[in-house]
Amino acid sequence: MKLVGRVEEKKILNQCLADHRSHFIAIYGRRRVGKTYLIRQHFQNSFDFYVTGLANGDMHSQLINFSQALHNFGQEESTKVPGSWYEAFTMLTQLLEKSSCEKKVVFIDELAWMDTPRSKFMMGLEYFWNSWASAREDILLIGCGSAASWMINKLIRNRGGLYNRVTRRMKLSPFSLLETEKFLLSRKYKIDHYQIAQLYMALGGIPFYLDLIDPTLSIAQNIQQLFFQPDAPLQLEYDILVRSLFDDSDTHKQIIKALTLKKTGLSRKEILKNIDIKDGGGLTRALLELEQSDFIREYNKFGNKTRDSIYQLTDPFTLFHHRFLRNFQHDSNYWINQINTPAINAWQGNAFEVICLLHIGPIKRALGISGVQTSTSTWWGDGAQVDLVIDRKDQVINLIEIKFSVDEYVITKEYDAKLRNKVSMFQQATKTRKALWTTMLTTYGLKDNMYSGNVQRVIEMKDLFNE
Repeated sequence: MKLVGRVEEKKILNQCLADHRSHFIAIYGRRRVGKTYLIRQHFQNSFDFYVTGLANGDMHSQLINFSQALHNFGQEESTKVPGSWYEAFTMLTQLLEKSSCEKKVVFIDELAWMDTPRSKFMMGLEYFWNSWASAREDILLIGCGSAASWMINKLIRNRGGLYNRVTRRMKLSPFSLLETEKFLLSRKYKIDHYQIAQLYMALGGIPFYLDLIDPTLSIAQNIQQLFFQPDAPLQLEYDILVRSLFDDSDTHKQIIKALTLKKTGLSRKEILKNIDIKDGGGLTRALLELEQSDFIREYNKFGNKTRDSIYQLTDPFTLFHHRFLRNFQHDSNYWINQINTPAINAWQGNAFEVICLLHIGPIKRALGISGVQTSTSTWWGDGAQVDLVIDRKDQVINLIEIKFSVDEYVITKEYDAKLRNKVSMFQQATKTRKALWTTMLTTYGLKDNMYSGNVQRVIEMKDLFNE
C-alpha cells in the first residue's frame, strides 16, 4: 500500500541514506501515529537488521528476542543467546561487518521496551554507536519508540555516552487535514471537506484510527461504531494511549483533565490549583512530554511575557474523549441521536477552533504571508475574546474569528457591532500601533450583505487543505 504524506520525513531519510557518513536517527511520536509503518514502507522492509522490543518483557526475554532477530538476518543458529546487551551489540557488529551493502540500515523499534531495569541496555547501545558505527561511513541506525518520556529523556536529551550523538531527530506528528484527505481517498472513502473536518474533530490525524473507518458508513455511523458500540475499538483507547506514552501517566492525566476546564488553556499556576502535584521539575517534564506528543501547545496571551505561558489542550481525540466518553452510558444509538443538538454544535465550534490552531501554516498561506515573520496567540479581555491573533512583522495584526457552520456565515447587525467592539477593546488594552485587520475563518466564507464588507480578510475551510 502506498505511503501517504510524510514528505519531509522521507526527504530526511533519503538524505541520510545517501550521505557519506553514518547517521543515528531518533524517531518519536505518539502511539498509532505511524512511525513503524513509515520506516518499513519507505525501506520496503529491506533492512540489514531489524528488531522490535517486547512489551513487558524482562531482560532475558528481550535478549532472546534480539538473538532471534540476529539469526533471522544471517547469524549462525548455533550462536548462543547473548548474556548482556554489551554482548548482544557485539554480535550485531559482527553481523553487519559481513554485509556488502553500501549503506547498512539498522532499525531498532520500541527501544524503551528493551531498556528494562538494571539491564544496562543504554550502555550496550552507546558502545555500539560510539565505538564502532559512528566511526564508519556506511551505517544508518534508526531508533524508534512511542514512549515519549523515554525517547526524550534517555535518547534525545541523553547526558551520558550518547550526549549529542543523535545526528537526526524526527518527530512524527498526526496527519494534517490534507494528508487525512489523501489517506481517506487511498482507502476509497470519498467525502467532502466539511465531513473530513467533522471526522478530524473526533479522531485527529492519527493514521491508525483513520484506518478503522468503514467507507460504506456515514461519518456519524463511523463515530458511533468506533466509540459507542459495545466493545468499540476506540472506547478504551485514551487510557491505553496515555499509559503507553508516559512513565508517570497519572501526572499527565491530571494535567490533561485540568486543561479541559478552559478552552483557551491554563497558566502553570492555574494548572497547579487543579492537580494533586507539587510544582517543580516533574511538572515541567510532564508539560514538555505532553507538548512533544502533540497533546498540548504552549503559547502566550498577546502582550504577555514568556513566564506567563498558557498551556492549551489541542489534541482532537483527547478533547473528544473527555467531552463524550468520560461519563458515557452505553446506548446503541448514542451518537446518531446527538446529531444537531446544541451540545454537538457547541463542541464542533470549539473543535474547529482547535483544528485551525493546528493549521497555522495553511492559514498564513491563505493570507499571503508565508514568508513574513509572525507570532500566533490568543487574546481575551473584559467580555471579549479573539480566537486567533497573528502578529506580523509587516506592521499588521490579523484578529481572526473562527466559525463552523453548514453554510456561508451571516454577519448580523449585532455581530458586526461585537466585532468592532473587539477591535476597539484589543487596541485599548494592548496599545498597539499596528493596523488591526478583522479576519473571518469560516467553513464556507461569508454571506454578502451590508456588514460583510467590514471584514478585511476572509479565509475558508478549503484553505486549510492547501499544501
